[in-house]
Amino acid sequence: MAGLEIRELESFLALAEELHFGRAGERLYVSQSRVSQLLRALESRIGARLVDRTSRRVRLTPAGERFLADLRPAYETLRTAVEVARSEARGVDGRLRLGFQGTADAPVMGAITAFQDRHPGCVTEIAEIPLSDPFGAVQRGEVDAAIVLLPVAEPDLTLGPVFSRQRQTVAFSVRHPYAASASLTAAEVATVPLITASPPAPAYWREAHAPSSAPAPSVTTLQEGLTLVAAGRGAMLLCRPTAEYHGRKDVVFVPVDGLPDSVLGMVWHRDGETERVRAFARAVSDADADAQ
Repeated sequence: MAGLEIRELESFLALAEELHFGRAGERLYVSQSRVSQLLRALESRIGARLVDRTSRRVRLTPAGERFLADLRPAYETLRTAVEVARSEARGVDGRLRLGFQGTADAPVMGAITAFQDRHPGCVTEIAEIPLSDPFGAVQRGEVDAAIVLLPVAEPDLTLGPVFSRQRQTVAFSVRHPYAASASLTAAEVATVPLITASPPAPAYWREAHAPSSAPAPSVTTLQEGLTLVAAGRGAMLLCRPTAEYHGRKDVVFVPVDGLPDSVLGMVWHRDGETERVRAFARAVSDADADAQ
C-alpha cells in the first residue's frame, strides 16, 4: 500500500465503466495519455495486468474484474467519509437553492437525492426556471445553481457537469402531416416552423433549440409551447424524457436523426461558487456516472 495514489484508483474505476481511454479522461478532466500512465502505474503496483487494450476495444482482464468488485465498495465508503468530513469542515450545511429547466427527470432527482443523503444538514430548495430565461435566475442570485439545456456561453457563468445526453424529438399536432412518421431527418425538421423561447433567452440559445428558417411563434413557458403545438401553430424540439413526461393526446413526438443530442449542464455564477455548489456538482457527476 506504500505510495498508493487515489488518482490511480479513480482512473481504473472510470476506465472500467467507460471501457474507453478518451471518455475516461474526459470524466477525470485529464488527457487520454494520463489515464494510460496512471493505469500502468497501478498495474505495476499490483503486479498484474488489469486491462486488455487493442486498437479496437478495451476490456477488463479476469484480474481486473476481481479487483473492480473489491475496489468499488471500498472506494464508495472512502468517498462518503471524505464528503462527510468536508461537509463538517467547510460548511455544506444550510440551504442550497436549485433551479431546473423543463423537467426534473431521473438524473436530476438522482443527484438531488444523493446530495441530500450525503449532506442531511443542507436543505435543498427547487424552483422551475422559465423556458424563456434559462440563465436569469442564476445571474440575479435567485438560485445558487441551475440545471439548464446547453449551450451556455454567458461570460459570468461557470459551466459544471454536463450530463443526460438525449436524442431529440419534435412535438407535432396529431393533425400534422409528419405526425405519423417513424422518424425525421434534420433537413426535414429545418423546413418546419419551430416554436422557440422568447427573449431574454439569448439568440444563440434560441437558435440552437429551433434550427429552422420557417417563421413560428415564441413562448415564455414550455406549456405555452405545447399548447401552440396542439393548436397546429408550429412544432417544438424536445428531448426524449421531457417529451415522455409531457405526453398528451393531441400531441405526438417524432424522433429526429442528424441533430445534435439534447444535453443538460449545471451552471452557477462565477462569483457564487460555494462548497454547497461544489458538493452538488459532485453529486450530479456521480449520478450521471451511475446512470451510464
